[in-house]
Amino acid sequence: MLKVWGRNNSGNVQKTMWCIGELGLEYERVDVGGPFGGLDTPEYKAMNPNSRVPTVEDDGNILWESHSVIRYLALKYGKGTLCPDDLGKRQLADRWMDWLHNGFNHHYRTLFFALVRDREKAEPDMEAMAALATECGADLPILDGHLANNEWVAGAEFTMGDIPIGCIVNRWYSLPIERASHPAIEAWLERVRARPAFREHVLLETG
Repeated sequence: MLKVWGRNNSGNVQKTMWCIGELGLEYERVDVGGPFGGLDTPEYKAMNPNSRVPTVEDDGNILWESHSVIRYLALKYGKGTLCPDDLGKRQLADRWMDWLHNGFNHHYRTLFFALVRDREKAEPDMEAMAALATECGADLPILDGHLANNEWVAGAEFTMGDIPIGCIVNRWYSLPIERASHPAIEAWLERVRARPAFREHVLLETG
């Protein structure tokens, strides 16, 4: 049985748990991080020297970095479904996972921390946030154009590639900012939100 360390309102933990839910795997989850602490203990750092969440143990394998964890679980437990057999489709799933990590997510994280996680510590400069939101949103027409011709990011079937983007884009649409409309993304997000595993593991309080 999988063991997962991480609080359930962490975005990276939610990505992992959504993947686990899609695969129907049994798991035990331990709350660490945020208000639960525990990331700087010698025991935790021995598993994950970054002192971040999630960390996952599977058959003696210690896994961290959420996108890497998703790829591992999809290949081991979801080959042919979450991890496509067709290498072209698998590359599409990989591509969009990396697109999120290397582009959109950089600007989004700054917005999220200022507007949600750290808001009690300091009131954000909303003019600066609006400028950053515009910069962040400039990436989205790329995804919108792709989804205009594809039901899911790797084509006709839901794959591991939809999971990281689904988590973060769902949060993007919950931020208190003005944003341009992207009809294909919004239609895709409705399909994402209809999935039972997403509803169980992602439609939670964020933080």
